[in-house]
Amino acid sequence: MPLDTDIRRRTAARVAAFGYVALFVLAIFANFVVKQGMIDPTDALATTAAIREQEGLFRLGLASFVLIFLIDVAVAWGLYVLFLPAGRTRSLVAAWFRIVYTVMLGAASVFLFVGLEVSLGAADLGPDVALLMFAAFDFAWLVGLIAFGVHLILIGALIIRSRIAPRAIGAILMIAGAAYGLDTLLHIVLSDYEPVGGVMLAVVATTSIVSELVFTIWLLLAGRRSSPATDDEAKIPVAA
Repeated sequence: MPLDTDIRRRTAARVAAFGYVALFVLAIFANFVVKQGMIDPTDALATTAAIREQEGLFRLGLASFVLIFLIDVAVAWGLYVLFLPAGRTRSLVAAWFRIVYTVMLGAASVFLFVGLEVSLGAADLGPDVALLMFAAFDFAWLVGLIAFGVHLILIGALIIRSRIAPRAIGAILMIAGAAYGLDTLLHIVLSDYEPVGGVMLAVVATTSIVSELVFTIWLLLAGRRSSPATDDEAKIPVAA
């Protein structure tokens, strides 16, 4: 493998790895600390009251979602470059599905901002409208997660096909991607998601955390090696 190509792929691995680390931290804060900690989907008055009392914290959560939106673009680029030897077209398609998810999250953040403004009384629309905006954020993000699930499935397939990374990582990424997709579809097709919600939350959380954590560790190690591929993997042609 030429030296400049090797350096470029190591750089891409580092970008993707540090991007994933940042995404973990920001997502935990934005989703679990701020969003779930302040928004009660069953109580509009309590939600708007919590936001008014902790407006600064809510704005930090919103800013974190925007940063996630931006960082995911860099991660998509890093993974595209890293998996070029497994096929230029395949790697590009996988990157595009992550970009689609990222755009959906960016668009969903608009609903979060509108909900904040309504909660603060910027428009005389009331707490129920604010809660509706937060529900719209959830659904837009949920739709985006279908694309994210496809992205994980494609990355997993690239790993299994190329052996650039251990095949086990590819397999668990594909399982996590399928879990994301199934969860979103169940939200849409079931009139009452609640009976399966607990099981699906456990399945999605377990598979996604395990798969992406293992993948992040591999990316960090790949970025430190002379090449993220072995000698045999370096011989894989960049093909469609």
